[in-house]
Amino acid sequence: MPGLKILMLIFLVSSIPAVAAFLWFRLGRFQFTFLRFMFSLLAGAASFFPALFLQNLFSAERGIFPIMAGKWGLFGEIFFRTAFTEELARLIMLLVLFWLVRHFSSGEDLGDASMGAAGLVAGFGFAILESAVYGVSNPGNTVLRVFTAAPLHGACGSRVGFSLAIFPHNPIRAVFRFFTAVVIHGIYNFMLIIPGRLPLVAAVLIALSSLASAILAIRNGFMENIDESAS
Repeated sequence: MPGLKILMLIFLVSSIPAVAAFLWFRLGRFQFTFLRFMFSLLAGAASFFPALFLQNLFSAERGIFPIMAGKWGLFGEIFFRTAFTEELARLIMLLVLFWLVRHFSSGEDLGDASMGAAGLVAGFGFAILESAVYGVSNPGNTVLRVFTAAPLHGACGSRVGFSLAIFPHNPIRAVFRFFTAVVIHGIYNFMLIIPGRLPLVAAVLIALSSLASAILAIRNGFMENIDESAS
């Protein structure tokens, strides 16, 4: 029973960023419905499972990719097997979400800002499930993950969402935006494995500054849409 209470507490604390994002959308009167919010949150949580599948597929034991062994093993583990697979899984689930919105909304696109917002929420959804899993398997690391994983995943998810939105008219920029999410994610993970307080502080700053940048991009995008509608 104490373990269940801790798990519920992790869920509640990890959900705070998602709740804050929903309130921000409502107060800002952004064109992002409750249904889209919930589907984005679900897509992010669901992306946890293809990420696990890919990470198992690309494990060093399988020997599929040489980068996962030898002197490049740590680099491959952090940037490829962890960061890349999680962002790729998020991209896949957001692509499914993007297709569903177009299919059931008479071809209506989400738009750049809405896809960025969907990615933000999807990142929060991923973090909720991941924090719960890590909380059970590694209780000593729970506090750090709860308060930094959500901002990190939200920021990277937003970049993935924006990359999907701009891909049709600027594929090079879209691919670059996706890989910036992978790099940010990888650097964050790398900072966490370095002993000492300074790398830990750097990891927190990376997560928070990346989230601030994502929020600003989403806000500017929605405000541009509002100004265009008003004119």
